[in-house]
Amino acid sequence: MNVESLRALLEDIKHGKTEIGDALQSLRHLPFEDLGFSKIDHHRQLRKGFPEVIFCQGKTTAQVKEISKRILDAGEPLLATRATPEMYDAVKTVHAAARFNELGRTITVEQSQRPLRDGVLLVSAGTSDIPVAEEAAETAQIMGNRVERLYDVGVAGLHRLLGNHEKLFDAKVIIVVAGMEGALPSVVGGLVDKPVVAVPTSVGYGASLGGLAALLSMLNTCASGVTVVNIDNGFGAGYSASLINRLSDSTLE
Repeated sequence: MNVESLRALLEDIKHGKTEIGDALQSLRHLPFEDLGFSKIDHHRQLRKGFPEVIFCQGKTTAQVKEISKRILDAGEPLLATRATPEMYDAVKTVHAAARFNELGRTITVEQSQRPLRDGVLLVSAGTSDIPVAEEAAETAQIMGNRVERLYDVGVAGLHRLLGNHEKLFDAKVIIVVAGMEGALPSVVGGLVDKPVVAVPTSVGYGASLGGLAALLSMLNTCASGVTVVNIDNGFGAGYSASLINRLSDSTLE
């Protein structure tokens, strides 16, 4: 249940359109619904502006399907990360509008139409970083943002990035995804006057240590305004960028 639906319910009670017993029934799953193997936090959208997200890794297909069904039955949008095609097929039997991003390994269902906020730019250093970037893109999009993508503009050919300087300057928040030595967020952070959310990926040869080298490079950036999420955590970057972009909009209103 989101703020709008709760407000509408309270208005209906106030004007006698809904009985108190019926209202209590509709609120029966707040603050959470216990499935035994999972406790679904239906109160999260009221607290944070977006419902609980399913992290599919380590869950069975049946568990992902059942959790998805309960979230969708509550009228909430669905985001599931690290999903498999089998999980997508199962969720699609619950809701025909389910969409699967094969590269980003995400399942999404948007249950209501709403205008999207501009301002999120997603930059990847290389094509190999796109799967993590797509997880970030799908996260930001389901949270109400129109995401512009700028892929394969890493430091090995810096002219590719500088040739798109207008996109960098027009954005309100920039997600930068990079593996190998992870230098791109520092470059972008040194060019713009807006928040940069850096995402190290596990892409690279042996000395990259599964993304640890990129993580340490980003944490040690000398460019101001760069914050760093965990290795391959496109979801965390997309979520943070969405909150920043939402705050930016509210500040301008």
